[in-house]
Amino acid sequence: MSSAPQLSPAPGTTDAEAKEQTVWLYQAQQKIYPRSVTGVFVAWRWAFVWLTQLAFYGTPWLLWNNRQAVLFDLGSRRFYIFGLVLYPQDLIYMTALLIISAYALFLFTAVAGRLWCGYACPQTVYTEMFMWVERKFQGDRATRMKLDAGPWNFNRLRRTGGKHLAWIAIGLWTGFTFVGYFTPIHSLAAGVATLGLGPWESFWVLFYGFATYGNAGFMREQVCKYMCPYARFQSAMLDKDTLIVTYDTARGEPRGSRSKKADPAQLGLGACVDCNLCVQVCPTGIDIRKGLQYECIGCAACIDVCDEVMVKMNYPKGLVRYDTQNGLAQHLTRSQRLRRIFRPRVLVYTAVLFLIVSALATSIALRSPFKVDVVRDRSTLARQVEDGEVENVYRLQIMNATEMTQHYRITADGLPGLRVSEAQSVTVAPTESRWLAVTLRVPFETATKTPAGAHEVHFKIEREAQGSDPARTLREKSTFVLPR
Repeated sequence: MSSAPQLSPAPGTTDAEAKEQTVWLYQAQQKIYPRSVTGVFVAWRWAFVWLTQLAFYGTPWLLWNNRQAVLFDLGSRRFYIFGLVLYPQDLIYMTALLIISAYALFLFTAVAGRLWCGYACPQTVYTEMFMWVERKFQGDRATRMKLDAGPWNFNRLRRTGGKHLAWIAIGLWTGFTFVGYFTPIHSLAAGVATLGLGPWESFWVLFYGFATYGNAGFMREQVCKYMCPYARFQSAMLDKDTLIVTYDTARGEPRGSRSKKADPAQLGLGACVDCNLCVQVCPTGIDIRKGLQYECIGCAACIDVCDEVMVKMNYPKGLVRYDTQNGLAQHLTRSQRLRRIFRPRVLVYTAVLFLIVSALATSIALRSPFKVDVVRDRSTLARQVEDGEVENVYRLQIMNATEMTQHYRITADGLPGLRVSEAQSVTVAPTESRWLAVTLRVPFETATKTPAGAHEVHFKIEREAQGSDPARTLREKSTFVLPR
């Protein structure tokens, strides 16, 4: 039997020190200093930053019919999305929206990898914004590294303090905007100005602001690498015909530095000059030359910087580019790669996505402008009243899903002689709901000739016509109980 290897003590240590040693199993996180870069894909990324943030920060300030255009009023349980007024009973629409988002993510990933992560994910967008602020206060990569490695002096304190103040301002404004989707933003702004925010509004503004500040300012790539589940299961949606950020190994290797005037063929070198800039611009700190890695978010910053180097060296662009694994291995042309987009997986995702979107659009277009819930009065199922009539009592909730006052008339059918005990007409204010008691009665003859027990009946709720808006009728099923 062989003995276990023995660890020899470090030189200069005593016997006691050699017996007790601390071994760290976790490596300290190395801070990543991404280098700034310009190019086509950086321009696209900033276009999405502007697009998404104009939508996020601007939408709560839009008005529609003298109210906030998009407002999720949890207190009154009303959800306003421009001309659409939704109730909690319309949760099916949110479910459909989540399913659409999931299938869209599957489709985009199958076609071109992590497009969402690289261009439109909030983590990417806010990290890009916070890094821009960081560069404005502390300079580019080399300057930031030198500043962080140096002593704390007035210059470092001024630059670092200004950066954090700007980050905090962006975070708080983001938290304020987020809460503005649930509390009318004009009243929220008035509460901030007068220091009169409620406890819940204050909590969520600070919480969301702190989350933005922490995720985009400090955690950055760690969110993508360790917290986001998408990085882990993306491989299930990729195949060898998916467009991904790739390094052309056949063209680039063997890599090595050389003079701009040197002929790489004579030196036995590939196109890669081993400048390491592709690593320096990567927000997650990976080397794309090592192949596809789960940390890659597909931002294509390495493509932009590599193309700059290729132009300076008078080499063709595209050493790092969007390509497929089959495209690299089989040297496919652009048209051949595009034809392979329409493969079974992509077609299935597209078909399912189209069907769900069509169903959602159709459901919203045909959606009734009012809803009715019928609840039986459980305290008294049935009772006999004057003239031998039998009555059942119900509670109806009528929900007006329009922004106009509506008038409704309630009738019922399903049993011979069934009638509403009193003519029921009700008026419901815009986007409001109203509960009312409704009594149904059947004559004595029907009660004696009809078997005892529960019988199906239908409430007929008719909305009166208003101008060009035609009358609408809604039928709701319930039961009428006849005693023995």
